[in-house]
Amino acid sequence: MSMLQEFKAFAMRGNVMDMAVGIVIGGAFGKIVSSLVSDVIMPPIGLITGGIDFSALKWVIKPADASNPAHKIAEVSINYGSFINTIITFVIIAFAIFMLIKAMNRMQKKQEEAPAAPPADVALLAEIRDLLKNKP
Repeated sequence: MSMLQEFKAFAMRGNVMDMAVGIVIGGAFGKIVSSLVSDVIMPPIGLITGGIDFSALKWVIKPADASNPAHKIAEVSINYGSFINTIITFVIIAFAIFMLIKAMNRMQKKQEEAPAAPPADVALLAEIRDLLKNKP
């Protein structure tokens, strides 16, 4: 079996395809939640905290030096505001996934609790039995 045939067999298995679909959907979901956080949630939080934009918060260790145009030195800083935004995004994504899984588990539990209809053969046999009992 050639390497290409082995790869094709591997890639076409159900688990790999399901995982690929999950990764693509997860990436899109992450972008949606990131937009939710940065465009919808963070502006009111910034307003409540006095207009602070968390993404702009940083601790400058060494300021930029542009005095010599031939040899510019970039700023060295710890961008903790961006880290705060990332933590908030993670918490919201984790909560959204938790709620989604909780809803799926609830639906699955309802399906398991629903009594299964007896097979048609059993119902037919029960009807025949009842008819034979009532026969004189």
